[in-house]
Amino acid sequence: MVKIRGDAAFAIPELFELCEELGIGYAIRIKENNKLREKIRAYATRPVGRPGRKPIVKYLSFQYRAASWSKERRLVAKIEHHQGELFPRIGYIVTNLRYDNRRVVKFYNKRGTCEQWIKEGKYALNWTRLSCQGFEENEARLKLFIMAYNFGNIFRTLVLPEGIQDWTLRTIQVKLIKIGGRLIRHARYYYMLLADVHIKEWIWRGIMRKISPDNHFHILSDNSFTLF
Repeated sequence: MVKIRGDAAFAIPELFELCEELGIGYAIRIKENNKLREKIRAYATRPVGRPGRKPIVKYLSFQYRAASWSKERRLVAKIEHHQGELFPRIGYIVTNLRYDNRRVVKFYNKRGTCEQWIKEGKYALNWTRLSCQGFEENEARLKLFIMAYNFGNIFRTLVLPEGIQDWTLRTIQVKLIKIGGRLIRHARYYYMLLADVHIKEWIWRGIMRKISPDNHFHILSDNSFTLF
């Protein structure tokens, strides 16, 4: 089953009807109004007592029909009470999915994860810089950017040691790739001299072991290492 998720800009009745006609699942956010506020009023009351550090989260599902809709549709509301905040944070999602309330919200929240990936690719690789005049040329260039992003993500997932696996691609570029270095070759050894910027011994040791566990290398005190 095809599923889509979108922000409040896509809360269009014609889109709901099209998805329902084609059998497409959707989870789309809608803006708050007085009718919705009345629906969840009893659940939005602040809990009695001193609030804890962990937010209090409630999920509510009900049927709702807006003035421009042709029928009632299911709405899922997420109500959060945070410490130090007088009013709750409330979000409304219209959906035709048969998931439970928590799963519907979790599915919708993945929209933000996708946007973060797109933002990372734009910032680290400039993959929106399509300067070719032809559509096909720009398409090929964008695919190369996507391929580079995938390679970078594979490197981050499989090669980086624990502790830095959450680095962004931009951080990897600045701290691991775009650094000054010098390769010196001897009869039996290769010396890689690196600029003393952000590279630590445990980082290089972890990367080299994951790339090839059988390789023998030795890290020197002057921020260089040898392979033999």
